[in-house]
Amino acid sequence: MKWQHALKDYQLYLKIERGLSQNSIDSYSLDIKKLMVFLEENNISLSPISITSEVIQQFIYDTAKRVNARSQSRLISGLRSFFNYLIFEDYIDLNPLELIESPKIGRKLPDTLSLKEINKLIGAINLSKKTNGINIGERNRAILETLYGCGLRVSELINLKLSDLFFEEGFIKVTGKGDKQRFVPIIDITQKYINIYKNQVRNLPMQKIQPGFEDTLFLNRRGKQLTRAMIFTIIKQLAEKIELKKNISPHTFRHSFASHLLENKADLRSIQLMLGHESITTTEIYVHLDKGHLKDTIEEYHPRK
Repeated sequence: MKWQHALKDYQLYLKIERGLSQNSIDSYSLDIKKLMVFLEENNISLSPISITSEVIQQFIYDTAKRVNARSQSRLISGLRSFFNYLIFEDYIDLNPLELIESPKIGRKLPDTLSLKEINKLIGAINLSKKTNGINIGERNRAILETLYGCGLRVSELINLKLSDLFFEEGFIKVTGKGDKQRFVPIIDITQKYINIYKNQVRNLPMQKIQPGFEDTLFLNRRGKQLTRAMIFTIIKQLAEKIELKKNISPHTFRHSFASHLLENKADLRSIQLMLGHESITTTEIYVHLDKGHLKDTIEEYHPRK
């Protein structure tokens, strides 16, 4: 079995059997490609079914010189997944990474913004700014309000459809990782700014909508779906404008959404459902951000207080 053939089959497995997004598939594939490059550079002629633990350990040691412990751990996890797939398909009997341990890493707490910082970022948007006659300021405000108001991933935001908006019921339909769909409540103020953009900008004659994007909510000036990179750029420019020292991204708004809900005594299960986390343990990371509200909760609700 050749590496390219095994990688192609693995990518199909990730897409069809596990239902992963293209971004996740690309990330898993990159781990295998790094190993392939290492083997080629070191003239090691071993196939995916004949490679040994010793060679993989050598590759990991070599990689560890250039990356931090978190990246090294992610690489080991990606390779372990690939060889588990080969076991699943009966190509090999044992995973060569079985005895290779990932480096111990601390749990990284996500960066968050205060409500004041979020308001300052949104307030810095030039609402009169136009590109090709299109008011992108109103669009950008609706984007930030949606990221924070609904706790969306950037991929979920750019894939939002007009047909996903159920404002009368107070929900939007979100397509998350692995094309899994969930309904997320949307507050009135977020609805307000989406409607302003939708009715006063998106529907104007100068916004030429390209075929295939008629149902896409947020459009670029050429009438196509916005890219992830564009959302990052919008946020980075606003952060520079207000001289925010934090290193933020679209995901920072999602973290802030969850943290602020938890601080205001929302329960973890509800936050889990809104974020689309498969496991409650993923949501529990927000408990570590601010333990002050936990003390208040037990003092208020414990029967023996």
